[in-house]
Amino acid sequence: MFPETVKGPVIEESLGDAPILKKLKIISTRRETVTSKHRTPWITHWTLHTIEIPAERMKSLADEISKSLDQKHAWYADFKMERQHYIIFRDKVFCVDRMSKQQYDAAKQYGISLGIPEYQVNFHPTVKEWKRKK
Repeated sequence: MFPETVKGPVIEESLGDAPILKKLKIISTRRETVTSKHRTPWITHWTLHTIEIPAERMKSLADEISKSLDQKHAWYADFKMERQHYIIFRDKVFCVDRMSKQQYDAAKQYGISLGIPEYQVNFHPTVKEWKRKK
């Protein structure tokens, strides 16, 4: 059984269509100063909203988030469920079986092909998660 809700971050500056935020339940927000490691020199900060999505709405909202991501720059959002991991790019959503390294590798390669730094798209559970400076 999937959890009742799914939590994950959405970077407000990644959204070309910010009205999607009105459809999402924001449970916390923090700002982060952009450094060269972020590779987003066109902005000075990231506004990270932790959002909560009912599990039964995850697929439809993933599609909406995908369509809302900035068209000029490569961004992604991702949400982990018990058995699935939604990795959302502009106009492409990967619904990855969390036990499938092959599916994770496909999502990673797609992200790299868009210009997203490799260290940011190491989604597979065996890869150490990258840490942001706070």
